[in-house]
Amino acid sequence: MTGTTDRGPAFDGPAAGIIMGSDSDWPTVEPAARVLADFGVPHEVGVVSAHRTPERMLDYARGAHTRGLKVIIACAGGAAHLPGMVAAATPLPVIGIPRALGNLDGLDSLLSIVQMPGGVPTATVSIDGAKNAGLLAVRILATAHPELMEQMVDYQSTMRDEVLAKDLKLRQKLMGG
Repeated sequence: MTGTTDRGPAFDGPAAGIIMGSDSDWPTVEPAARVLADFGVPHEVGVVSAHRTPERMLDYARGAHTRGLKVIIACAGGAAHLPGMVAAATPLPVIGIPRALGNLDGLDSLLSIVQMPGGVPTATVSIDGAKNAGLLAVRILATAHPELMEQMVDYQSTMRDEVLAKDLKLRQKLMGG
């Protein structure tokens, strides 16, 4: 597991874990890692397959909180068992990223992650929605880290300002004013 940054609030090692069922999921997951890095959140990244390495997956999930992780982002396509199985084995919040694969364009993955039984909460973002998974992880961490909360407020303010600037530019273009 690799991929940490030392910017941002003080953590004793990675605060977030990003796991995926296969290295082919990395292009889908990478935006989450970028968001965490942009906010200075140290994180780890690794391949943990629910189907091919179930013992490793359980070890990862059960031990994540003892290693200092505060949140786990898990991406899977198809049957998408990884986020739910990890959520069943860890006390940490788990954010599932459904991946678009095959004929159903990720709907199968979305439904697999969303439809968890009572007692196994798994947050779910949109299909291939890794950026939002990263942002949700930051928001979870920000509840205990005022520096992150301030960064999130600034991020939202910047987004708002960008939309207002685009609105003004479009209106000026269309109405000549």
